[in-house]
Amino acid sequence: QVQLMESGGGSVQVGGSLRLSCAVSGDISRSYCMGWFRQAPGKRREGLAVICSGATTPYYRASVKGRATISQDSANKDLYLLMNNLKFEDTAMYYCAATGTQAPIAPLEPTYEYEYWGQGTQVTVSS
Repeated sequence: QVQLMESGGGSVQVGGSLRLSCAVSGDISRSYCMGWFRQAPGKRREGLAVICSGATTPYYRASVKGRATISQDSANKDLYLLMNNLKFEDTAMYYCAATGTQAPIAPLEPTYEYEYWGQGTQVTVSS
């Protein structure tokens, strides 16, 4: 059984940085994509950064491109997200997720194609 567990969230000042981690347990080797998503209160969940098999580069949401870097441990598939120059609007619950074996139609969309989700880690950006 696949389980994903996020860590690394917390409170950070505007302009600061944060590194989120997603520990993977179970066999996730056949998942086509893994990525980071977030959801702020009253807003829909949105994809931030996704790594997919067969894609030469990760997918990034425009609002975080240049500020976010996704990476993955090739051995255990743990996932990481480094966020720099954090803004107030980055405050949200951050989730890691993984798809099944099929390629998602839109990797940054949090659709049913993402079969596995962590519980989330809260990031709060303040002045």
